[in-house]
Amino acid sequence: MDHKDTFKAVLSENRIADADHFSDSVYDRFEAYYRLLVSWNEKFNLTAITDHTEVCIKHFADSLSLVRMFSSFDDMVSYLSGKTLCDVGTGAGFPGIPLKIAVPGLKVTLFDSLDKRVRFLNEVITQLGLKDIEAVHGRAEDLAHDPLYREQFDLSTARAVASLPVLCEYCLPFLKEGGTFIAYKSDVDEELLSSEKALSVLGGRLVSRENFVLSSAERTILFIRKTGRTPDSYPRKAGKPSRQPL
Repeated sequence: MDHKDTFKAVLSENRIADADHFSDSVYDRFEAYYRLLVSWNEKFNLTAITDHTEVCIKHFADSLSLVRMFSSFDDMVSYLSGKTLCDVGTGAGFPGIPLKIAVPGLKVTLFDSLDKRVRFLNEVITQLGLKDIEAVHGRAEDLAHDPLYREQFDLSTARAVASLPVLCEYCLPFLKEGGTFIAYKSDVDEELLSSEKALSVLGGRLVSRENFVLSSAERTILFIRKTGRTPDSYPRKAGKPSRQPL
């Protein structure tokens, strides 16, 4: 089985998309992304996962598992197209770049605090010929106070390992009122309980969640709606949200 067939099988087995849903050019972009990831990973620590099948499952399919929040892949595409999305702490580009490849009409800004990762992201953007996407170097705690980015996005995403109260403080300030923070998580019940204060202070409300299994791993996606303005004092100074969660 070649790489394209492997990815098709992963998408189909995990009920993300039918094997023939994407054009060959989309599959070619995912393959080019994988090759760049492996190549750059030899110089910089971008990911501990380099096996092709594992990347397809744990990075590509996981990023596209947002489809579980919709009745079909086409419904997800319709929801995302034309919207602005910031991916906070994107790392090697997940979930922002897979979503952009799958939904060309989505406008994406990738935020990361490490310059070497931003250089990698820019190389991916260039090599894959992606439009309406940029990578920005900086910490979320600083960028969220920049008028260029604060309360400018329809959607924010995070697939980071930080706890949900911390992620809310990072991601909600970037959203317009009425925007949605999309959190990719695993075990989340305790984190939801501990997030009540953060949501109240930051102007957020949980509106939906979906639990599912991705190739034997339990996953959850949360939609958190921004229902009011985030106070100007948030996010707090760099490092404080993680040291002293709300």
